[in-house]
Amino acid sequence: MRTEGPEGDTYIRASDIKQVKREAGEFGTLSYDPAFMNTASCRSAITFIDGDKGILRYRGYPIEQLAENATFLEVAYLLRHGNLPDQKQYDTWVHDITFHTYVHENIRKFLEGFRYDAHPMNMLCSATAALSSFYPQARDIHDPHQRYISMIRLMAKLPTIAAFAYRHVKGLPFIYPDNDLSYTENFLSMVARMSEPKYEANPVFVKALEVLFILHADHEQNCSTSAVRAIGSSGVDPFSAVAGGIAALFGPLHGGANEAVLRMISDIGDKKNIPAFIEAVKSGKGEQRLMGFGHRVYKSYDPRARIVKKLADEVFAQVGMDKDLEIALELERIALSDDYFIARKLYPNVDFYTGLIYRSMAFPTDFFTVLFAVARVSGWMAQWEEMILDKEQKIARPRQIYIGEGERQYTDTLSDKFPRARKDSIRK
Repeated sequence: MRTEGPEGDTYIRASDIKQVKREAGEFGTLSYDPAFMNTASCRSAITFIDGDKGILRYRGYPIEQLAENATFLEVAYLLRHGNLPDQKQYDTWVHDITFHTYVHENIRKFLEGFRYDAHPMNMLCSATAALSSFYPQARDIHDPHQRYISMIRLMAKLPTIAAFAYRHVKGLPFIYPDNDLSYTENFLSMVARMSEPKYEANPVFVKALEVLFILHADHEQNCSTSAVRAIGSSGVDPFSAVAGGIAALFGPLHGGANEAVLRMISDIGDKKNIPAFIEAVKSGKGEQRLMGFGHRVYKSYDPRARIVKKLADEVFAQVGMDKDLEIALELERIALSDDYFIARKLYPNVDFYTGLIYRSMAFPTDFFTVLFAVARVSGWMAQWEEMILDKEQKIARPRQIYIGEGERQYTDTLSDKFPRARKDSIRK
């Protein structure tokens, strides 16, 4: 039975396909869809994407309007509650998040136990999972208050943990939250503050981070969001589910894509090498890939990329240009004028520009995905709660198409099943 959604999408329930059988008694027909290219796992009211038209909306609001006018915490409220807050609702929301920015001192000690060169995403993932041990009451996922306070704690504490991870890798003392500052200013303070009595952030950087957080807040059923939903469907606490989302985001094909852009630019090395690089990408020879172009969903220009391109110009005007930025902008110009990439609709995506902006703000490359995670937790929690409240959802359990051996009988082929361990084989 075909059903039409509010935006015109038509779908059929996969369970209806079971009715197609060759003979009575069979299980029925399964749909086979590797990587879920054409499978909807849920019905969601949070984010709408039309990849062909380049449209992205949060709860019906165009991303362009939110990036231009809203604060990140305003957008986070929208994602969770479904509507923009009035002043009283917003003040309460901001107060609650600000009140919970500190983490238990044992979390600080936990982070200090990592090697000096640990990847900050490993630290963020581990510390987020550890939070569940500090708030065991969060396991009561059907209590509305516990769901709310868990989201507040994650929104409040992830920037603190992320900043602590940054300082740990740099060998700098941890800076505690300053709750007189705004959300993004406080984060920048915990990252960059040194000996000054009061941190004053560069307003261009504050605005850039605010917009980037909004653009990264949610993006429908991507890999990490699907991971949070799948893990959360088991009934586990939200801290554990979000830790799984952070792990998924770590991959170079997902949140790590902006890291890959900067590494690509570093490998190119000089503007004069761009034509040869472009030809290598087009020929398919070797391992050259054009990172930061194209998108799984968008088949026209990524709407977020248009916003970030303008933002990048503002940041570059503040900090100036360098060799890598010149390479990136020239690469963009050549790729956008090449028929090969135009025909394949390989336009710059949000990852191409965000890495350049973060680099201009002096964030190290391996910290880019951490910034992505700090923003995306707002969407993860909204999606997680929507899944919890959806009566159609059950524990995630995909089917498979078995392609292994048929039934066969066990044959004993071992002469000694339980050999004694040799003393000299024991590792000391």
